[in-house]
Amino acid sequence: MSSSPASAQALSYANEPMTLQWPRGADGTAGPQDQVTGEGARDTDVLPAALRRQIVDYDTSEAPGTVIIDTPHTVLYYVLGGHRAIRYGVGVGREGFTWAGVETVTRKAEWPDWIPPSEMIARQPYLPRFVAGGPGNPLGARAMYLGASKYRIHGTNDPTTIGKFVSSGCIRMTNTDVEDLFGRVSVGAKVIVLPKGGRAAASRPSLAKVSRVETPRLPLESRPVTAANLTGSALY
Repeated sequence: MSSSPASAQALSYANEPMTLQWPRGADGTAGPQDQVTGEGARDTDVLPAALRRQIVDYDTSEAPGTVIIDTPHTVLYYVLGGHRAIRYGVGVGREGFTWAGVETVTRKAEWPDWIPPSEMIARQPYLPRFVAGGPGNPLGARAMYLGASKYRIHGTNDPTTIGKFVSSGCIRMTNTDVEDLFGRVSVGAKVIVLPKGGRAAASRPSLAKVSRVETPRLPLESRPVTAANLTGSALY
């Protein structure tokens, strides 16, 4: 894989972060829903329609379960098979920090801790050396680690950065969407990251044939997610 070293971007929290409470399903469990209810709103509701999770037509020879990240179009595809995929909006590396290659999901973590790598500390010595997993962590609700690299697919507490070139190389998703993908992706899954300047994924989806994806019935954290407002772009 060809990639550039990860680096950091400044993090600044608002004085009074906004709290989002996931709506509860019919069975009483908390989790992301496809529709907003009176009990709360999903962080995906801030996304434009083209970046919201949906099933699309997608031609690829990759096996079901493969993850394809279309860097130039800031979307991620989870291959379902039968010429179909789930498409999610993502944030990708900013200028100088995009990369391309093939990796494997080597580890998955819920509410991961964050330890800035030495390269980040060297550039931004004011960064914390450790942030415990939880609502205030810049890695968000879930993380999927890619090979032996410092890159990962993870959540974010700033959903307004989805669809933008803002990270230090990691692929970020809303907490709602990363929880959904986390429940589908297995350790060992193949992850293909397409180059920013190269040809996009094998076939662009037919947006005229889009259907809403069903939320998987998975046990999810019931605690609220705190969306800390970040100035500029978020860490990782």
